[in-house]
Amino acid sequence: MRDRNRMMKIARPVARLREGRTDWYRITTNKTDGAECWIYDEIGYFGVTAADFVREFSEIDRDRISVHINSPGGEVYDGIAIFEALRQHDAEVTTYVDSLAASIASVIAMGGDRRVIARNAQMMIHDGHTFAVGNAADLRSLAGWLDAISDNIADIYADRCGGATKKWRDLMLAETWYSAREAVDAGLADEIAGQSSAKNDWDLSIFSYAGRTAAPAPAPEADPDIDIEDLDVSTIADALKGAFA
Repeated sequence: MRDRNRMMKIARPVARLREGRTDWYRITTNKTDGAECWIYDEIGYFGVTAADFVREFSEIDRDRISVHINSPGGEVYDGIAIFEALRQHDAEVTTYVDSLAASIASVIAMGGDRRVIARNAQMMIHDGHTFAVGNAADLRSLAGWLDAISDNIADIYADRCGGATKKWRDLMLAETWYSAREAVDAGLADEIAGQSSAKNDWDLSIFSYAGRTAAPAPAPEADPDIDIEDLDVSTIADALKGAFA
């Protein structure tokens, strides 16, 4: 698992940096169809900061914005700032996970009013990690900060997807990967691209079901006017015979 973590680390080729290709997003607008944004790289790494993205994104004057994501993640605070920019924009924002939304990129995906994932795309959530140099006190302090920032991220998942913050933190600690269907089932996405949103018609009220959006209907109250002596025992017996025939 940790080897895969290392593979997911920032890996922008040096040649691209030398070419000056340090931007990780692109925004286009047109006069009629709204605006589109692509986040197709590590977020904020050796490139423009979230401040640049948010400034340009906030200037979009369209009713609809599509944000396409294919990213292994990047800088946590930049990602949270982007998430907030998407949430606060007046337009109807739809986030599309085109291939991968991992780490803080999965948090950005939560910023859409509508969240769509491609059929063969994946999402990944995990606990925050960093690099550090210092003495024992420094590292203990850093561990506390990592716990706090991870709890903060778990709270975002809980708010957008349902369920308890602790449940999401446990899933983050385990480094959890989701297929498109698993992401929808977990509440990380609203639908799979090309498929209509599925409604859960099962009665799951006996479970602690994180995806439930409405409280279960209350149990019917007993009719206080019924008197046991008024019941026709033979009629009840005949009905039971018919039910189990």
